[in-house]
Amino acid sequence: MRLYIDSADVKKIEYLNTYYPIAGVTTNPSIIVKENRPYLELLKDIRAAIGDEKELFVQVIGDTAEEMVEESKYIRNQLTGNIVMKIPVTEEGIRAIKLLTADNIPTLATTIYTSFQALVAAMAGAKFVAPYVNRMDNLTIDGVKVVSEIAALYKNYGIETEILAASFKNVQQVYDVCLAGAQTVTVGPDLIEKFIAFPATENDVQVFKTEWQKVYGLDKNSLVGS
Repeated sequence: MRLYIDSADVKKIEYLNTYYPIAGVTTNPSIIVKENRPYLELLKDIRAAIGDEKELFVQVIGDTAEEMVEESKYIRNQLTGNIVMKIPVTEEGIRAIKLLTADNIPTLATTIYTSFQALVAAMAGAKFVAPYVNRMDNLTIDGVKVVSEIAALYKNYGIETEILAASFKNVQQVYDVCLAGAQTVTVGPDLIEKFIAFPATENDVQVFKTEWQKVYGLDKNSLVGS
């Protein structure tokens, strides 16, 4: 499983990239506008925070396939490193995925709500698909089940497109899609920090430290030697 940060908050990205095994960053127009900054400057700062090797996902806003392709090429010319373009699974978006794939530009098919959308996007050449788990749940669609169905379809047809599950409200949903077959997930900073947060862990660490200090004292060099 690879973990992506779903955010455009540069400070949070820098922090999480330092402490967690982060594969890259996903953004979308709603996430970017929250930062209230020039978007290219913001994307360049995100790139600087994670380096050129890790993937940075940027979403198009054009309506036609031609607009999406033009926008994708412009973004990639403005940024360095590993860029993946996020394309919606509309008819125009599927066409754009085909055109971009022909130009060796990697894409993520976004706004996935059904397993068949994911299948069509993969057939068009998408490198990733992003099923919206919690948004599906809000529409009384079982988001985890859809992820499982996508994984089964890809296995049946030998499709190498990866499932990058998105839209989560809690850690349980993330855990469930990992079990359901998602190779990658993109998660907001607040949820990522909850992945390893568990009261018993902190308590055990403090007990170990207290017991050690009772015998060896408070000297910080007592474990490694003075």
